[in-house]
Amino acid sequence: MAPARYRRFGDHGLPLTSPPGLRRFLRTPLTASSNRRRGQALPLAGVDLHIEPVPRGVGAGRAVEDALREAVRSGRLAAGTRLPGSRTLAADLGLARGTVVGAYTQLVAEGWLTGSPGSGTRVAHVSAPEPCDAGHHAKSAPTERRWRADLRPGRPDFTSFPHRAWTTSVRRVLSRIGAGDLDYGDFEGTATLRASVAAHAARTRGARVTPDAVVITAGFTHGLAVLARTLHGLGVRHAATEDPGLARHRELLTAAGLACEPLRVDEFGADPADLTPQTGAALLTPAHQHPSGVVLSPARRGEFVAWAARCDGFLIEDDYDGEFRYDGRPVGALQALDPERIVLAGSVSKSLAPGLRLGWLVVPPTLRAPVTAAMRENGGGVSVIEQLTLADLVARGDYDRHVRRVRTVYRRRRAELADRVGAITGLRLVGAAAGLHALLPLPSAEHERRLIAAGAYAGLRLHGLHSSDYHHPPDPSAPAALVLGYATPAPHAWGQALDLLGEVLEAEEWRTGARDTRP
Repeated sequence: MAPARYRRFGDHGLPLTSPPGLRRFLRTPLTASSNRRRGQALPLAGVDLHIEPVPRGVGAGRAVEDALREAVRSGRLAAGTRLPGSRTLAADLGLARGTVVGAYTQLVAEGWLTGSPGSGTRVAHVSAPEPCDAGHHAKSAPTERRWRADLRPGRPDFTSFPHRAWTTSVRRVLSRIGAGDLDYGDFEGTATLRASVAAHAARTRGARVTPDAVVITAGFTHGLAVLARTLHGLGVRHAATEDPGLARHRELLTAAGLACEPLRVDEFGADPADLTPQTGAALLTPAHQHPSGVVLSPARRGEFVAWAARCDGFLIEDDYDGEFRYDGRPVGALQALDPERIVLAGSVSKSLAPGLRLGWLVVPPTLRAPVTAAMRENGGGVSVIEQLTLADLVARGDYDRHVRRVRTVYRRRRAELADRVGAITGLRLVGAAAGLHALLPLPSAEHERRLIAAGAYAGLRLHGLHSSDYHHPPDPSAPAALVLGYATPAPHAWGQALDLLGEVLEAEEWRTGARDTRP
């Protein structure tokens, strides 16, 4: 029997529904209380507030504020109009009275409404909206939203960066660097860092590598772009990528002239059965698949390696967070199974910071000359000073100490996230206890959209499989899930991020039914 596909991971039969009162809020016009007798409601000019669905308790007050503010700004609520009492409006909308009181209070403080004993709450006299100039379409520059908490995946805690150790290494490098080291240098990178990367990859990832196989890049995406151009130059026209997988990677491959073919991901990882006769390369995340979190099974690893040897293809191993495993030793690099056909690509974007723009490729012998040529055409890679600084950080042991320290922090955070999610929803996070993110499967793309919208109302930044274009081609019926980046928040913000996520999840009605359908 074929293994159950990852595509069924989110099929839990757990309906997430909006509270009835909130659904009424979406279609019920605001009512006026002037000249209002008990049991009668006077429509307030038939105002349609156009409120997006939000769960009860999370962002509902903000939704009321935004709707009233926009109605006043647009002129749909005229100055002097008396609004319903807080108890009446709360009953009409199915919300707590305190929610409406808070919204009224906020708008009074902002000057949109006025309130006084005996006269109730009325629309304030504000400047009329400026007339639209049909011939003028200039828009003000967009402003970056300030989030209360951020659970985006793929980012480490930037506040954990080892500033003191990095500064020490920079000083050591500058005190010893020679004039000749400041020349353009080798396009493959400095010999010092290449030797350091080779030794580190062999020791921590079990890679089979020598310094001359290492090419230093300006991060993983730079390395992937160089590889894609190299493979295209060698005649490769089709590359397989994991589904779900990062859209950015597909964009880079496509920009180099490669057609992307999806590799379905199930509980055993990417499926080599999806490789086609046209496939010339495959991009994999075997240690911790992004975003599902599954580890490529030993059988699948063997099948991919056999395919590469049999079909003269290449495997690109994205080792983006392979150093972070919390329930045992990290899985060894796939590259060790066939250094002649597998490119190992790594970086310090997850272990240190993406802003350093430091990465590397461990390249098979047949690709070294064309990859070096592509680097030369691209103008080289990384600053010599930063390369030597990283090499010194590794040589002094500070890099390993930093990884061990943040690994402990991320292990604890993942456990706390799993406990919080399980207590509220009865569900378990999907994927291995590894990396910087975890997957929370959801019944449908609509549920995913609702939770992300609820998070936005609460000031919590969330990502999902559908909202971030992980699936290719896009498929509304494909599995839905939140991709929760527990490494992203700073230590002082982690508790707030957990609390906000808890509020978002608690506001939904999770109905587990008669059977346990947890993954």
